[in-house]
Amino acid sequence: MEPCWSTATLRVLSSMPSRTIGRSRGAILSQNYNRTMQLCRRRQSRTGRPLLLALRPTKHLWLSRGDGPGQLRTGRGYFTDSLMYYGYYSNYTLTKTCGNTNDQSSCGFHLSYNMPLAYFFTIGMAFFITCIILVYSMSKSFGLSFRVDRSKGLLAMKVFCSWDFKVTKKSSVRLQSENISTQLKELVAEVNRKEVKSSWLQRLAIVCIQILAWTICIGSTAACTCAIYYFSEHMHKDLQVRVRSSSNTTESLLLKEASLLALPVAVSSINLLVPGFFNTVAWMEEYDSPSKRNYVAIFRNLMLKVSVLGVLCYHWLGRVAADPGSVSLKCWESFVGQELYRFLLMDFIFTMLDTFFGEFLWRLFSQKVLKKERKPVFDIARNVLELIYGQTLAWLGVLFTPLLPVVQVIKLLFLFYMKKTSLMMNCQAPRKPWRASQMTTFFITLLCFPSFLGAAVCVTYTMWTIKPSDSCGPFRGLNTMFQAGKIWVEQLAKNDQKFRWVLLAHKYLVENPFFLFLAAGIFLIVIYFHSQVVDGQRKIIELLQEQIENEGEDKKFLITRLQDIHEQKRPLSSRRIRGASEESSFS
Repeated sequence: MEPCWSTATLRVLSSMPSRTIGRSRGAILSQNYNRTMQLCRRRQSRTGRPLLLALRPTKHLWLSRGDGPGQLRTGRGYFTDSLMYYGYYSNYTLTKTCGNTNDQSSCGFHLSYNMPLAYFFTIGMAFFITCIILVYSMSKSFGLSFRVDRSKGLLAMKVFCSWDFKVTKKSSVRLQSENISTQLKELVAEVNRKEVKSSWLQRLAIVCIQILAWTICIGSTAACTCAIYYFSEHMHKDLQVRVRSSSNTTESLLLKEASLLALPVAVSSINLLVPGFFNTVAWMEEYDSPSKRNYVAIFRNLMLKVSVLGVLCYHWLGRVAADPGSVSLKCWESFVGQELYRFLLMDFIFTMLDTFFGEFLWRLFSQKVLKKERKPVFDIARNVLELIYGQTLAWLGVLFTPLLPVVQVIKLLFLFYMKKTSLMMNCQAPRKPWRASQMTTFFITLLCFPSFLGAAVCVTYTMWTIKPSDSCGPFRGLNTMFQAGKIWVEQLAKNDQKFRWVLLAHKYLVENPFFLFLAAGIFLIVIYFHSQVVDGQRKIIELLQEQIENEGEDKKFLITRLQDIHEQKRPLSSRRIRGASEESSFS
């Protein structure tokens, strides 16, 4: 198949002088790009077509923006003028007309597709549907986790009532037996786990060690947050300097790509190394329950990730979006989308490195060098928080990169099979069995409130307060993205007076912040009442179980009393029988 070169590319190549031989690649590409822009401006002046429609990415533009792997790493180049980013979408309204007919009233209802309104409502409906799904999953999980299950009662139920006799396939039988075996180990460990009685000096020493560990973890989190803040500020100033220099040599292009990847690499390194430091600090602490240790690790890692994401949101919305002209950005939304794409990509790469070095190579080192049959324990808390962190990045970037959730889905597919293979080959079960299924509700709650709620607040703040770019995107020329809905409602009321009530409803219900606070308050009240109802049911179940235990104790008491009375009556009856036999013998 012959390469598809455009006519503009052939004209540029034919017009390039022979003195380009021996020159640097950057200078040739720069000359190529400048001549292409001149030809496109001449074509625009002849045809009257807008420049954005004339500049579709052809092969010479692909070559002028760098190699394919570089574009895949940074998300720039060809991807900039694609459906991937916000800046590609136009602000047109497509209307279906009647053609050449003079009588426009005979056409009936005119169909139109408002691109800004469609973009706005697509993002809004995506967040609304996600919120409904998360709240439903969280309420359902709360209902399951609030069941009062006692280990001794569950142990008897698992022993006598857990086997499914309908299962006949060998693989299913083996899987079910392994599942029941694991659950029995967890329940037996909970039954055998007793609280160790210690003196007040030992308890004071444990409390002091825990306070020291928390101080170290909070201090390291604050240090990492400050480091990310100042490093992002330094990289922002470095980008300003590189924009002013406008050098197109190969070395400068590589340095620019490295500067774009520096902040994602730094954040991903912190997310990889600092949780390991937290686990090292946790060795000083003494927790009897593995679940309590995991809750502490989750809270510390969550504190780190929330702090880092807060600094990054300020960097994107407070520095880049507030003054895009300082770095010569014509479309700051696409730049923020590229940043989020790079963060998601670096998170995936560092997760693979952690799986390879932290699990595979450690298993080989332990077995071949240390000569021990010891494997690393799969860290459930850390891996789940990594998934929540990646999903938060996807929710933050859905406004600036509409196809970023697709990248997140592909990443999750690779991670699932990679983690599954590593778990079966390189990891072992924890030494102290514990029920990890109890943490499902906690993980869903973390996914809903810190993750989804924080991303929704950032996206809503961007759409309500920050001015969009004037030269790209569906909201160009507007003061805020939210103004697109208001303009559509005003046009609807202007064309037909029957829809004037829509304008009033939009003014008093949507534009008024009180309505949003009221809706959020009602939503939280419903969740609160639902949790209170479930909590009340849990307390009723506890009272009923306590009543059953009391009735059992009463029955035991009555049985023991009856046995005592029976034992007391047995000697009297035996004496009477002996006396009667003696009297009969004398007679």
